[in-house]
Amino acid sequence: MFPKFLFPLLLLFSFYDMPSDAQKKKETLLSEKVGQMMEWASKRSVIKMNGEKFRRFVKAPPRNYSVVIMFTALQPQRQCGVCRQADEEFHILANSWRYSSAFTNKVFFASVDFDEGSDVFQMLSMNSAPTFLHFPSKGKQRKTDNYELQVRGFAAEQLARWVADRTDVHIRVIRPPNYAGPLLLGFLLAVIGGLAYLRRHNLEFLFNKNVWAFSALCFVLVMTSGQMWNHIRGPPYAHKNPNTGQVSYIHGSSQAQFVAETHIVLLFNGAVTMGMVLLCEAATSDMDIGKRKILCVAGIGLVMLFFSWLLSIFRAKYHGYPYRTVKGAGKITAVPLSPAATSSGSCRGVTGPGPVTPAASSLQRSSC
Repeated sequence: MFPKFLFPLLLLFSFYDMPSDAQKKKETLLSEKVGQMMEWASKRSVIKMNGEKFRRFVKAPPRNYSVVIMFTALQPQRQCGVCRQADEEFHILANSWRYSSAFTNKVFFASVDFDEGSDVFQMLSMNSAPTFLHFPSKGKQRKTDNYELQVRGFAAEQLARWVADRTDVHIRVIRPPNYAGPLLLGFLLAVIGGLAYLRRHNLEFLFNKNVWAFSALCFVLVMTSGQMWNHIRGPPYAHKNPNTGQVSYIHGSSQAQFVAETHIVLLFNGAVTMGMVLLCEAATSDMDIGKRKILCVAGIGLVMLFFSWLLSIFRAKYHGYPYRTVKGAGKITAVPLSPAATSSGSCRGVTGPGPVTPAASSLQRSSC
C-alpha cells in the first residue's frame, strides 16, 4: 500500500518543480541578455544592431530594460544629411548617460542602420529615417513611444526630456567643449577694443543714435525670425523629396520650421523694415522733392512686395488663411474660410496635401 501513496506524491512534487525550473531558465536567459548589453554598452554608448540582435535583445522576452533606438541611414549613397546630424545628437545623449554616475542597466541606447538591418525596417513597416522609438521594459508600445521629430527636433536636450518622460531616467546632457563661440566672442571684443583704441580721441560714434538703432534692429530681426527656435530644436536646413527631387525651404506645418525658412523670413522682415525707413526718410528729410519721391516709391515697393511674400508664407503654413470671426454661443471664434484647413491637419503637426515634412525621408530609393 505504501508505494501506491508514494507515487501520487512524487508526481505532485515533479509538477511543483516544473515552474521553478522554467523560472530559473528565464532568469538565466535574462541575466545573459543584460550582461551582453552591458558589455556592448561599455565599449560603445550606442549599440549597433542588426536584424538578429534586434529580435533577440529587443523583441524577444524576457527583458527588464528599456531600449531607445534610432533608425537611420548613414551610408553615403543614401545622402541623408539629417541622419548624420541626428546621429551626432543621439551620441551626445548616449555618452551623457553612459559616463554619468547614475548609469544603470535600466536604459540602453542603440541604432539600426537601413543598410545593415533592412529586415527590421520591414518588420516595423518603416520607410523613413531618422526615427526614434522607445521599446519599454514592460507592456506594449504606446503612441508616445514614437518620438515626434517634426515637432521637437533632434537636439540632445529634447531627446533627453522625451527619454525621461518614457523611462523616468533623467539624463543631464553634457556636450563636448566647443571653443568656436568663445574664440569668436574674443575676436569681436578685440576688434571693438582695437577700434576704440584707434579712435580714443574721438568716441562720438559711441553716442551715435543710428549705430545703436541699427544694432537693436538687427537683434530684433534675428530674434523674430526664429533663430532661437533653431538653436533649441535643431531643425534641418531644408528637405529634399527623394521621389521628386524637389527641395522644400518652407515647412508645410505651423508647428515646425527649417533653418532656411528663418533666413528667408529674416530677409523679408529686413526688406519691409528698410521700406519703412525709406518712407520715414522721404517724409522728414530736407532733400529736394525729386529724391524724396524716389525714396517714397522705393519704400512703398519694398513694403508691398516683401510683405505680400510674408503673407504667402503665412498662408502656406496656416492652411485656411484668411480667417473670419463668427459670433455664437456667447463667444467669438476664428473659423477658416477654406475647407482645406479641416483636412490638412497642420495645426496638429500632421502633414496634409502640402509640402513633405522634414521628420523623415523615404528610404525606398537611394537617398533620404
